[in-house]
Amino acid sequence: MMKSLLAMLATLTLTTSAFAGEIDPNQSSIKWRGSKITGDYHDGQISTRSSTLKLVNGRVSSGEVVFDMDSFTVGNLEGEWKDKFLGHMKSADFFDVAKFPTATLKLSRIKKGTASGELTVKGITQPITFPVELVDGKYVGKATFDRTKFGIIYGSGSFFKNLGDKLINDQIDVEFSLSVTGD
Repeated sequence: MMKSLLAMLATLTLTTSAFAGEIDPNQSSIKWRGSKITGDYHDGQISTRSSTLKLVNGRVSSGEVVFDMDSFTVGNLEGEWKDKFLGHMKSADFFDVAKFPTATLKLSRIKKGTASGELTVKGITQPITFPVELVDGKYVGKATFDRTKFGIIYGSGSFFKNLGDKLINDQIDVEFSLSVTGD
């Protein structure tokens, strides 16, 4: 009886091997998009500062991703307008990068195509769920979060009236395609 129990435990351990992994920044992209009520939008990229992922049977099951908020870029502006926009986005009106240089996603699990966890922006943590799938060896998906839940209320119609075409939508979309390396 004891031998069969040990054999069963050994088999279970071998079939559910857990390893450490991380995002390969050279093979990955994380793109954001924010918009105004008029349909105008800005988009760009953001980089990770670090990541620690738990891989079970070769797939991400949980982990933590730290985003470098100073790496925030904008792709559809140039010159002076680009500099002004980035300065404003990194100011206390939006992400307050001097005080909060990172944002963190703590994944508690990925199950049946849905990732669940907690997103921390500007020191405020909120639950988040979003679809994710493994396509051609990369984790791809789109997460959407409400910026006002993280204290980013500048230009929000939820907090200010009569903004007209200056109203900025509360939702921010983040599309990702992540390559993960592991032990």
